[in-house]
Amino acid sequence: MKTLQQRSNTSRRAGAGFTLIEVMIVVAIVAILAAIAYPAYQRQIQKSRRTDAKTALLDLATRQERYFTMNNTYVGAADKLGYGGPFPLDVLTSGTAFYQLNVTASSATGFTATATPVNAQASDTLCGTYTIDQLGTQSSSGTLGAAACW
Repeated sequence: MKTLQQRSNTSRRAGAGFTLIEVMIVVAIVAILAAIAYPAYQRQIQKSRRTDAKTALLDLATRQERYFTMNNTYVGAADKLGYGGPFPLDVLTSGTAFYQLNVTASSATGFTATATPVNAQASDTLCGTYTIDQLGTQSSSGTLGAAACW
């Protein structure tokens, strides 16, 4: 028969910590959750950067139309459209470029503006490169197509 002192020591030892098996189970559960959550997080980040590219392309198209209204011609020079540097222009998000804007223009036929993914966004195969022209035709080179990406 155990004394009161022996029983109290036994109960303290049993509740003193976690076993290695318990810790390994927790680590395995965290690893499984991370394996599911991280790719979903990356997809969401890519999706949010796509908005920056679309906004920049629509701004560029608006500037082209404004220039055309005043000069009756389209232009391929960034400085004439009010941008600071030459094409290609970086679409900056938090100081990092994820898309580059470029435009090809012909005074007779119009213009085609593109936003090409670069750096971390280059792995975005769902929407890929965005394009817009003088007619407002929007396209995307990715597997989702223009309807889903624009």
